[in-house]
Amino acid sequence: MPSAQNERNCPELLTEKFAYIFDEMLIKEICANGKWQHFKEDDIIIEIGMPIQFFPIIISGSVKVLTEDKEDNDLLLYYLELGETCAITLNCCAQSAKSNIKAIAETDVEVIFIPQNKLDEWMSNYPQWRAFILESYHSRLNEMLAAIDNLAFNNMEERLLKYLKDKTLINRSMEINITHSEIANDLHSSRVVVSRLMKKFEKEGILQQHRNKITITALKRLS
Repeated sequence: MPSAQNERNCPELLTEKFAYIFDEMLIKEICANGKWQHFKEDDIIIEIGMPIQFFPIIISGSVKVLTEDKEDNDLLLYYLELGETCAITLNCCAQSAKSNIKAIAETDVEVIFIPQNKLDEWMSNYPQWRAFILESYHSRLNEMLAAIDNLAFNNMEERLLKYLKDKTLINRSMEINITHSEIANDLHSSRVVVSRLMKKFEKEGILQQHRNKITITALKRLS
């Protein structure tokens, strides 16, 4: 649902969050053309196969971006946080293509959606917008390469440790509200494998397990 209050205060809110990236004129353009929306945790923001006519900029909260294999199993690609946008969605916008990723709210999220036609227009008119888009492509590409490298070359224990560390950083909390099945889904593994490793980590003092919740007790051990 759009937030009327945030839409009215859009220039002030975006100036507070993005003055270091965008100048006053571009912020006014974003507010005039963008659509502000709020999503609850676990809401689907973008679905695979959805026609892409807008692309998101994250105003608050975090979003996880996933793809699917041939058996419709999810694979986590990267997270988006404040001031970030999705490079794959940008690419779909540029080609007027349907989405080949799924974006899900990791926490409660506020997003401003920018119309497809503004992507190229602002690239020509605003150097800081061009720099923002190119940096977004660069950052997301590096994250996808890291995800592929992690999947191809790291064993499951290393992948799970990295996943838990990323979760604590994204949520800014040592407590993670998640089930073993959800972790297995994100990591393209099985619940049995995840449960076995989580039990091992608990014995090693890395974490404590509760019902649908994990408390990290030794963050340095996740590195």
